[in-house]
Formats: sequence, C-alpha cells, structure tokens
Amino acid sequence: MGDSEAMVAQGYTSAPYGDYNAPAATTTVESTGQENASLVNGTGPEGGSSAPVENGKASDEVAVTAPGAEHGDNAVSTLSPEEERLWSIVRANSLEFNAWTALIEETERIAQYNIAKIRKVYDTFLAEFPLCYGYWKKYADHEARVGAMDKVVEVYERAVQGVTYSVDIWVHYCTFAINTYGDPDTIRRLFERALVYVGTDFLSSPLWDKYIEYECMQQDWSRVTMIYTKILENPIQNLDRYFANFKELAETRPLSELRSAEESAAVAAASDASKASPSESDGKADEEKSQADGSSEQSPKLETAGSTDPEELKKYIAIREAMYIKAKEFESKIIGFEMAIRRPYFHVRPLNAAELENWHNYLDFIEKDGDFNKVVKLYERCLVACANYPEYWIRYVLSMEKSGSMDLADNALARATQVFVKRQPEIHLFAARFKEQNGDIAAARAAFQLVHSEISPGLVEAVIKHANMEHRQGKPEDAFALYQQVIALEKGKENSTVLPLLYAQYSRFSYLVSGDAEKARKILVEALDHVQPSKPLLETVLHFESFLPVPRQIDYLAPFVEKVINPNSDAQNVASSTEREELSLIYIEFLGLFGDVKSIKKAEDQHAKLFRRSTSELRKRSADEFLSSDRTKMAKTYNGTPLAQPVSAQAQWSGGYAAQPQTWPQAQAAPAQPQQWNPAYGQQAAYGAYPAGYTAPQAPAPVPQAAAYGAYPAQAYPAQSYAPPVAGAAPVQQPTAAAPQAYYNTYY
Repeated sequence: MGDSEAMVAQGYTSAPYGDYNAPAATTTVESTGQENASLVNGTGPEGGSSAPVENGKASDEVAVTAPGAEHGDNAVSTLSPEEERLWSIVRANSLEFNAWTALIEETERIAQYNIAKIRKVYDTFLAEFPLCYGYWKKYADHEARVGAMDKVVEVYERAVQGVTYSVDIWVHYCTFAINTYGDPDTIRRLFERALVYVGTDFLSSPLWDKYIEYECMQQDWSRVTMIYTKILENPIQNLDRYFANFKELAETRPLSELRSAEESAAVAAASDASKASPSESDGKADEEKSQADGSSEQSPKLETAGSTDPEELKKYIAIREAMYIKAKEFESKIIGFEMAIRRPYFHVRPLNAAELENWHNYLDFIEKDGDFNKVVKLYERCLVACANYPEYWIRYVLSMEKSGSMDLADNALARATQVFVKRQPEIHLFAARFKEQNGDIAAARAAFQLVHSEISPGLVEAVIKHANMEHRQGKPEDAFALYQQVIALEKGKENSTVLPLLYAQYSRFSYLVSGDAEKARKILVEALDHVQPSKPLLETVLHFESFLPVPRQIDYLAPFVEKVINPNSDAQNVASSTEREELSLIYIEFLGLFGDVKSIKKAEDQHAKLFRRSTSELRKRSADEFLSSDRTKMAKTYNGTPLAQPVSAQAQWSGGYAAQPQTWPQAQAAPAQPQQWNPAYGQQAAYGAYPAGYTAPQAPAPVPQAAAYGAYPAQAYPAQSYAPPVAGAAPVQQPTAAAPQAYYNTYY
C-alpha cells in the first residue's frame, strides 16, 4: 500500500491541533437548487466563472497528467498587476469574499501549472473560509493535474477536517479514492469513515448512493444488503426509494448471497439447535445415531438456509421493514424542519429570519428528544449555514457545557473565536464570561484585552464587563484603572461619542463600589468639562444628583441644561426637538423635588415658550412611570437575544450587535443551552490560545455602543465613528446614598 493510499485508509493530519487551532468540522450538505445554486456551487468552466461563486463545485472526473515541474517560491512572488490589486484588497479585509473569488480566478487563469502560486492562494483563502467545500475540491483537482497524488490526499484530508460534517466533500473524496486505488478495503474504510460523520444527515443520499454503486460494481451483494440495512435505520431523504430497492434486491437474489457470513453462521446454528435435540428416553446408541444423522443432513440445511424460501425471505425483509417503519415515524416529526432549510450550505450572505428561527426550533426539538449524537450532528449542520452568527455558537457551547461535554464546548468556542466569528465582539465577551465561570481568569482577561486592542477599541460594554470582572476578583483598583485608561484614550479623539457614556459608567461604578459620592460627582463634573452637553449625559447627571447627598448642584447644572434645550445658532450636534423637550421635562421634575418655587417657575415658563405648551399641559409622568425602568428594552440575556447579524464579507460588522448593556441592579436570566464536533481542521495559520495571544491580530471592526446607564427614558447618544448607538435605559429611583449598593448583581 503506497503512502497516499495509507493516508486514505487511516486518515491524515497535516498539523497538530492546539486548543484553539480548530476550524469547523461542520456540514455543507447537498445543494437543493435554491438561491441560484449554479453560482453558489461554482458550476462552470474550470478556470473560473462569470460571477463570484460560493462553493466552487467542480466535476469529479479529473484528468491526472504526468508529474509536472514544481515551482519555487520565486514563482509565487511574480504577480500580475491584477493579482497585486486583489491581494491588497484581501490583505486589508480578509472577509472580502468577492475579491477572494476574483483572485482565485485570476490566479488560475495566469498560473496554470504553477502549483506553488495556486497553493498559496487556496491555502490563504481556505484559512478564512474553510466551509467552502467546492474550493477544497478544486484545490485537489489542481494537485491531481500535476500528478502530486500524495498532495491530493493531503488536501482532501485537510478538507474533511475543516468540513467534517459535509456530505459533499466526503462524496468527492470517496470518488477520488474509487478512481485512484484498486484495494476495495481501502475504499470501504474511507466510506465507513465518512458515514460515521454524515451517514445520518437527512441529505446524505449522495454518499449512500455512491457506496451502493461501488459495491454493486464489486457484485458483493451481502455488502450491498448491509448498506441498505444501515440506511433503513436512519430517517434520511429518499428512504422510500431505498426500501423499495432493497426489497427488489432481496426478491431477485438468493438469501445465501445477501446474508453476511455472521448471519449465515447464525442461521445454521439455529437450524442445528432445533433439529439436534435428543429425547432423554433415548439410549446412548440412539443419541449417537441422531447426531450422525444430523451431521449428514448439515449440508442440505445450509443450502436450504441460503435458498429463497418464501418464509425465510419474508422474515428477512420483515426485520428491515420494521427498521424502515421506525425511521419513517421519526422522519414525519422532522420533515417540517428539514423542508424549511432552504440553504443548508455556507454562504456569506445573511440568512432570512424565518430560516434562522427554524434552526432554533429544530435544535429545540432534537435536544428535547435526548439523543446526544443527534444533537451534536444537528448543531454541526446548523453551524455551516449559520457559521457567521454568534448566537448559534454560543448556544452550542452552552449546550455542551450543560451536557457535561466540556471538551466539545471548548472546541466549539475555539472555532468561533478564532475562525468563524472572530471579528465579532459578542463572541469574545461571551468567551470572557465562559472562561471566568470555569476558573480561567487569565483567558478571560485575554479575551477582554483582545476586544480593547483589536476587535473593537472603546466598546463600552467590554469596558463595563471587564471592570466588573476585576471587581469580582477583588481588584477594584484595576477596574478603576481600566476606566481611566479608556477615558484617556477617548479624550484624545475628536468628538468621541463614547466618552460621555464612559464617564457616566465610571461615576456610577465608583459610587456603587467605593461608596464615595464626592468622587462619583467629580467624575461627572469632569465629564461636563470635557464633553459637549447632551440629553443622555445630562439625564444621567440629573438622575445621579437626585440620590446623592445634599447639597444639590442645581445652580451648577442649570447652564448645561439650558445649553441643550435652548441651543444658540452656533451650537454643533444639536439635539432633536423631542430630546430637548424630554430633557426639559426631566429637569422640571428634578426641580420639583429639589429646587425652589422660583427655579420651577422659570423652567416651566421656558418649556411653554420653547415647546408651545402651557404649564397645565405639561406632560407629567406618573409615579409608576418614574419608578419604572426601561432596562428591559436593553438588558438582553443570552437566552433572549434577538437574532444576531452575521459578519458579511462585504460589510463586516457594520451594525446590529446585540449588546448587553449594564443597568441598575437586576436579576439576569440563566444562559441558554448547548453540543460537539470532529477533531479540528489544521489550518496553516495557527491561532493562539486565549492566554497566549488569543488569536492572530485582526483589524478593528465597527460595532455599536449600548447606552447602558440606568437613567431616564431610553435615549441614544450621537452615533460613534464606527457604528450607530443603542438606546439607554430608563430611570429607577434609588435609595438615599447612605451606604453603597451592591454593584450590578447580574453576571457582568
């Protein structure tokens, strides 16, 4: 057996797998023709196509030429102007999928048999998009054309590690093995490897069909029957066709050809036991005679057992029919979910809300069914189509944690944070919480630091959660230092939209943790000195001032409020009319509690003048409204997070990040639920574990901020430079500031 044949039979690992060097072993299943499948699967001329393709599907028939000359690194460095342009695009933004497909097409057009150049572009592309099974196939085809059969096997082995739960890539690999190797055992072992992972996939028919076709070519009818028996145990597509084909085979071939060696031996043993049962009343001679007769009749018995006796045939079919009926019963329960999956393969375009919800419902159903193996495989299928959605990765991790499979949970989290959603802050914030929860504080800090330095510098939610974690670890000074460092960085930026929120959170944190009201007040005063007054900031200040110890700083605050509700013509970033009116009402309420009658009258008169309302028409909020909080509009737990938006290859993380802002103390719901995968795909680019760098440097990605201070009505800050904001929380009346309150009793 040659080296490449041994790799096919035994499996091949191109690189050792570290804790976080594991891209997805997930599913890209059979295309059903939806969503322009010809473009999605890349069917077209081998050199490229007229439009960017997704899965790069190519023919199984590959012309293997004589070994070609290997090209050195100097060949790789010779690039055309168009290649240089496209490489510069993907280096700047590695998620620019259209640029990648154009680069591959251009390289294939120019390189032809320059395999070194082709390897470079495919290796780099597939490190970013390992789920594109068709491009693995095209890569293997290029290796086959230069006669590098060991390299073909290596590519396929990397492919089935990167897309372990893909029916299509296993079909391509098995087809290659059939066309290349003559040893049936080698080919059968490869088929059996594939069936371990995707044999129960609802859309696994192409693989089963290829296996049946191969064994029919070998005319090994007992193996064909064995394959049908395995199929009939699983609720997969085309089950009726498989049962009909099995019955036809059973009725046209003798049972001696259909039974395995074990089955034939069992039938013979059962027949011997029923015929050779001597009576106790018989003498020893009769017993010996009976045994001799039994021996002489053994050959006819085996012949009968292998015949097409109607009763034997009926029993033989009935056993498989019972399996078929049971599988059909389960199929009737899942067929609705399966039919709602319109795009089972990976694509950079977002999925529609209905399909995302269907995946959640399908996972709910399978988890309730309680079959752990089915749960794992469905999650892996889901995380092909939904690979760009952090919520499904989070759910997978939590499901595996709940089931006690921490190795699978860690593996899924590593794939999410290092490959599939590595540029989305949500997954790293979840990773920090998950690591802290499991006692790995160093990894939690590394996850936060990655967000601060690379993923989304200045993200307020990350600062809040990081500071809270340091407080939980008994290091409040580190938490204070974190706020101060981030505020100092934001003060160096022109018109930072984050700075007011950071000051508000820092003030609140200081008061609730240290109980130092004067320090908290000084932080807010500093904020008013360094940032332009705005409705959200002043709303926070008024609310905070309302429960701090006397004296109230009414005279100090009045000019700032006046500047917002009655701006002059030269003012920049003027608040909207609605915001100005709401702030005016809040200020009047504040004065009603803490001001004198003169200041109240002045504020009411100004309100009536600016917003054309008389004093009697002022929109007063009831006590219930004042005491209530809008925090439920913004405090999203992992159980109730709206469907997250994926990172698009064209617009990475442009908005829609479901932030989990900090509000006044409240209870948080328990996390969602969890699930597994195959040992990882060994990419050429290694991703470090959290404590040791966490991941390769990423370009900062834009994300929206959450106005998370527990203040008056939900109100957005002006948009940050990298994303639109999320509304802030509504007021919760606090007790007098005699003693500091427990800070943020949710997880963060």
